[in-house]
Amino acid sequence: MYLYIKAVHIIFVVSWFAGLFYMVRLFIYHTEANEREESERKVLQTQFELMESKLWNIITVPSMILTVGSGLWLMIEMQWYHHPWMMVKFLFVLGLLWYHFKCQVIMKQMREGLFKWTSTQLRIWNEVATIFLFAIVFLVVLKSALSWLWGFVGLILFSMIIMMAVKIYKKARMRKG
Repeated sequence: MYLYIKAVHIIFVVSWFAGLFYMVRLFIYHTEANEREESERKVLQTQFELMESKLWNIITVPSMILTVGSGLWLMIEMQWYHHPWMMVKFLFVLGLLWYHFKCQVIMKQMREGLFKWTSTQLRIWNEVATIFLFAIVFLVVLKSALSWLWGFVGLILFSMIIMMAVKIYKKARMRKG
């Protein structure tokens, strides 16, 4: 049974992250639709709200539930809760759940016409999920072989590289526009 649950867990981790990555990309487009003329803006925002709602309710939330459920099953069945790496992974997963529910708040705000984030801020926000992904995958693959200090330093450096890439991309977009 272990391998079947593990396969389900991996499949829905991929689906959950795909949903989160695409959701924030839709937020970016939804926000940038505000720069369009009234008639075009209204059509685009209606379409983005529909796409966000379907993505959230059909893919992202069910994938999150199945990821967490299968992950808890594996953790209990294999008694991984005794391992320090699993407790660190569990903390990152809690952070990812916070990120997930923050995305839900952003989606509801946009539906109400409240656009509190710029497209640049949302591009940076989109990279936060990438940081969680890297941290969780490295913890799972390296387990106790991972030096916590080097892992933390690597995560910080990776985060800085991502943020610099977002800034470079913004400058390139500004030159084109």
